[in-house]
Amino acid sequence: MENPLPIAIDFPNQNIQIEFDAPQADEINANPTGDQSDSHRNGTIIPPHSLLPKPDAPPGLLKKSLSLPETFDSPASAIGKFFREKRNSVSEALKRISSLTKDDDGEEDLLVKEFNLDGVKVVKTLKQRSKELSGRISFFSRSNCRDSTAVRSFLRERNLSYVEINIDVYPGREKELRERTGGDSVPQLFFNEKLIGGLAALNSLRNGGTLEAKLEEILGTKCPDDAPAPPVYGFDEEGEVAVMDEMAEIVKVVRQRVPIQDRITKMKFVKNCFSGAELVEELIHQLDCGRKKAVEIGKQLGRRHFIHHVFGDNEFEDGNHFYRFLEHEPFIPKCFNFRGVVNDSEPKDAAAVSRRLTSIMSAIVESFGSDDRLKLDYLGISNSEEFRRYVNVAEDLQRVDLLTLSYDEKLAFFLNLHNSMAIHAVIRMGHPGGMIDRRPFFSDFMYVIGGHSYSLNSIRNGILRRNRRPPFSLIKPFSNGDNRLELSFGKVIELIHFGLWDATRGSPWIRFFRSEGIESELKKAAREYFERKDGVQVDLAKRKVYLPRIIKWYSADFCQEKQLPNWIINYLDASKAGLLTHLISDGGSVNIAYQDYDWSLNL
Repeated sequence: MENPLPIAIDFPNQNIQIEFDAPQADEINANPTGDQSDSHRNGTIIPPHSLLPKPDAPPGLLKKSLSLPETFDSPASAIGKFFREKRNSVSEALKRISSLTKDDDGEEDLLVKEFNLDGVKVVKTLKQRSKELSGRISFFSRSNCRDSTAVRSFLRERNLSYVEINIDVYPGREKELRERTGGDSVPQLFFNEKLIGGLAALNSLRNGGTLEAKLEEILGTKCPDDAPAPPVYGFDEEGEVAVMDEMAEIVKVVRQRVPIQDRITKMKFVKNCFSGAELVEELIHQLDCGRKKAVEIGKQLGRRHFIHHVFGDNEFEDGNHFYRFLEHEPFIPKCFNFRGVVNDSEPKDAAAVSRRLTSIMSAIVESFGSDDRLKLDYLGISNSEEFRRYVNVAEDLQRVDLLTLSYDEKLAFFLNLHNSMAIHAVIRMGHPGGMIDRRPFFSDFMYVIGGHSYSLNSIRNGILRRNRRPPFSLIKPFSNGDNRLELSFGKVIELIHFGLWDATRGSPWIRFFRSEGIESELKKAAREYFERKDGVQVDLAKRKVYLPRIIKWYSADFCQEKQLPNWIINYLDASKAGLLTHLISDGGSVNIAYQDYDWSLNL
């Protein structure tokens, strides 16, 4: 057989690939019907079943079939015939695969194994195993801890399985940390129940050449019961006890009593609402109070986001104005931090909730992301205890008071929330393709925060960009009179675009910010983004500067295009800054071009 065409069958779970030297399309066409008669050759082509995949015709095949009356077997049929002829070889190949799984000592080989049979080539690649240990490696850590990151990276490089106990995710384990180590510093590494110590102790073992012996000595035996226990999925340790909102009991009663109906007001049809007068009457009846007191209670229910005016026009009033409970708002079905019922705990401080969410999500990215944070294991995140706790804490956002946040706290709050929601959105909605296809991703995935809905679009363009239109859209996120406009920043900070992450390879790297020093952190994010290949590039020969496409999309937030080189130079490394300075200083023109954007998911 000349110039064979290899056909491969992959067995991904076994890391096996079988390759056949199949005939090429030209060989099939040369004798399409074998010994069949001319009368059969002149018959019509029988197409494959409609539910079967249809193979692409080889180049030139379609034209030949249209110009000549002759009939031939399809390439799929010929390949099927070829497989039937090779059945014995395939059977022999599969029998010999098992011989590759172990070497003479019963241990799995780490090399690629290959053998050839008649017309069949079998290649089996065996994955490198993690170090087999009877015991357990565990270490206590915190989010955004450099030494904890170093320990994690070391264990990953050595392909050692480990259990990480992040104190920011599991605050109840901090007491155990103190009892075992005598302090609260992290990281603290354990081999079974034996305390090894922090990063310095680990480096000492490694540099002294005693690490392997220590591993074999301690971890060669089964882990005892008194070793640090792995976190258990679905169980919360004892911690802060939620305090019931004083208005929650009133809401429970009137929710069942007040008449909730669909009504027409201002020539609009509104669902699941009640009038102010109806709620006042029910409060008077249930609390045995006067009308003035009942109206004041209604106002408190509105301020605490248990109820809202159907159009968001006014504070609660007695009369014919219509209101609805938070759980009946039309946007609630799209809010993924709302699971059936309103969080009736006393609203927590917004800054404290933000810090808690950020700590958990930072731990998630550190545990399920690559060391450079370019890739995330979304499946692992979705099945993790850390993510379950994140979703639980996100429910505390439902009725928080965002007006209590300072400027820097509000900036960190919305930047971090946007990046956390993007991870949640990928897990729950999947990841669509380009800019146009991603509109539902940006706009339909929501959280209810402070009684109002927020999507990725409304956070970026409504809050952080001062209610400006997003790219390729004619509509602003918030209409006039929207209560969320009160939270919108008065001035657009162009650096926010380098702190926002949208689950693509083209976006800036995912990070989470502290309110303290957030401006310097954003500048650092911009510098890191511009250093990338898809960031800023300077071509002296063409007198051209290539900029990220983000700058083009959000050009309204930046200076004029001719001034961009002077602005960008402040965020470039010495090499690129020197090239750009040369272009700017010689008096010639500087051409601006924009890089392509990679919309693929960062898997």
